[in-house]
Amino acid sequence: MDHSVDLVLLAGCALLLVAVLAVRLSSRTGVPALLVYLAIGLAIGEAGLGVRFEDYQLTADLGLVALAVILAEGGLTTRWSQVRGSLAVAAVLSTVGVLISVAVVGALSVLLLDTSIRTALLLGAAVASTDAAAVFSVLRRLPLKSRVRSVLEAESGLNDAPTVVLVTLASSSTWGSTGAFEVALLVTYELIVGLLVGLAVGWIGRLTLGRLALPSAGLYPIATFALVLLAFGAGGALHASGFLAVYVAGLVVGSARLPHRRAVLGFATSLALLAELGLFVLLGLLASPDRLLSAVPTALVVGGGALLLARPLAVFVSTTPFGVPWREQAFLAWAGLRGAVPIVLATIPVSAGVPGGTDVLDVVFVLVVVYTLVQAPTLPWVGRRLGVVEDLEARDLEVEAAPLEQVGADLLQVQVRPGSHLHGVYVDELRLPRGAVLSLVVRGGEGTVPTAETRLEHGDQLLVVATSESRKAAEERLRAVSRDGKLARWYSSPEAVVEARSTWTRRLRL
Repeated sequence: MDHSVDLVLLAGCALLLVAVLAVRLSSRTGVPALLVYLAIGLAIGEAGLGVRFEDYQLTADLGLVALAVILAEGGLTTRWSQVRGSLAVAAVLSTVGVLISVAVVGALSVLLLDTSIRTALLLGAAVASTDAAAVFSVLRRLPLKSRVRSVLEAESGLNDAPTVVLVTLASSSTWGSTGAFEVALLVTYELIVGLLVGLAVGWIGRLTLGRLALPSAGLYPIATFALVLLAFGAGGALHASGFLAVYVAGLVVGSARLPHRRAVLGFATSLALLAELGLFVLLGLLASPDRLLSAVPTALVVGGGALLLARPLAVFVSTTPFGVPWREQAFLAWAGLRGAVPIVLATIPVSAGVPGGTDVLDVVFVLVVVYTLVQAPTLPWVGRRLGVVEDLEARDLEVEAAPLEQVGADLLQVQVRPGSHLHGVYVDELRLPRGAVLSLVVRGGEGTVPTAETRLEHGDQLLVVATSESRKAAEERLRAVSRDGKLARWYSSPEAVVEARSTWTRRLRL
């Protein structure tokens, strides 16, 4: 075997191990792992080991694909029930808010830095959108109030689309000849068609994935992720927003009944981690430390304007009509994390040969690093001060499902996690729907067949067998009890009241 292959394999495995360690470091410090990946790229580059890399076009192309993978994972791991109530707020923040941010940053760049209008627009568009990778990796570890978390997650998945369109237009040869009305029509077309493509692909996934009986469980994650990424390619082929399409498709598919759900989400998370690693190492290789130092003053001005003026104004205008309290608005403004998206967008004008494009890339690179170091570690403290962090949070239930095709049923695997209100609930208090039964409780490595008087405890693994018709209702009931305890939906129906009364009557007689 060629020794060069051995070296590549050695370097690749070492990078993967470093990526895993970086995730652990990130979880303990609150600093996104992307900064570690950027540092690795800088260390390998011309100022470190001397590897010279200047292929901006390749970086832009691979960066867009990596962002699609990250957005696919974000959509798959976000449930529709979690973002449904906040989708309108997130949509306005992702469109109107982005335009406000672009206008403010662009105006500051022209007035304070004397840049051209084209450069100002590129700077404003590049830093206008929050980054899905940074938001998902940092904020999902905080027990935020559901509306705040869902707005930030949905916004980070939706706001890439308009910024990509603006940066692409400003970097194209048609810049200067395209009127504002044409730009508005183009953005509207890309968003609407991208949304429709995502919904169509997601609908196909909901119809097919839950009914497949593949010969190996390991094929389900591959099929699911490939189908979601199909939306990205389909959107691009129709000259629509592939980013919006892939996020919406992931959201629709991820909210459906997925076979082997835990394996699918674990596979998606691993692919997203790999995409982040490759993307940020590549971006670190592309950066030149000598140029970055000269970009610091400009980055501080642009970043300060985006953080302290543009983002708060965009949040205020976008969320006030929906009655969002000022404390939540303040946290939304501070939590507008930047990461891969601004840097990848900044490579587009460089690869297109736009004058001053390299300066834009250097400014955005420094801005992302500096303001990520400022924002990310302070989010827990800011969240507690503003009262948007919940002290106690009943964790949502994770249900792993495997289809039993020959008997027309599904096997659901449930874990009673810390914080779940399933703890202390008797089996007969679960009130599972007709066609669903708790068949096995595994506790301390030993399995027992439960009776009506078996009491659930933290750490229990539950196996529930449900017919295809009752599976959805069984999952909803288990999640409701996990969130709200055994009195969940007490008055949901007369039958539930009668059943609950009979349960307590039997218990009192005993």
